[in-house]
Amino acid sequence: MNIPFPSRGQVEYTRSCFPSGTRIILNSMNDPYAPVESGTRGTVRYVDDAGQIGVAWDNGRSLSLIPGVDSFRKLTQQEITQEQGVRMEGMKL
Repeated sequence: MNIPFPSRGQVEYTRSCFPSGTRIILNSMNDPYAPVESGTRGTVRYVDDAGQIGVAWDNGRSLSLIPGVDSFRKLTQQEITQEQGVRMEGMKL
C-alpha cells in the first residue's frame, strides 16, 4: 500500500489534534504482522515528521498509528474520568 507523505500543514494539524498525553482507543489497525487488539487504549507520546502518531499502549506495547489507515479516536472526558476512578479504586487498601 502506497501512502502519500503528508504535507507539513497536515502533520501540524495532526499534532494539534493529538498532543502528547492525549488518551485514545483503537478501533482497528491495518497491520497484519503485529496489530494492537481493537479496544486497546493508549497515550499519545508524539507525532513524528511523517504524521504517524506514536502511542504507548496500555498493554505495554509501543506502536504508531497512521491517520487515514488505522481507525482510532480520542477518549471522551467521561471515559477518562471513569478510567481515573477505576485507578483510584485499585489504589485503596
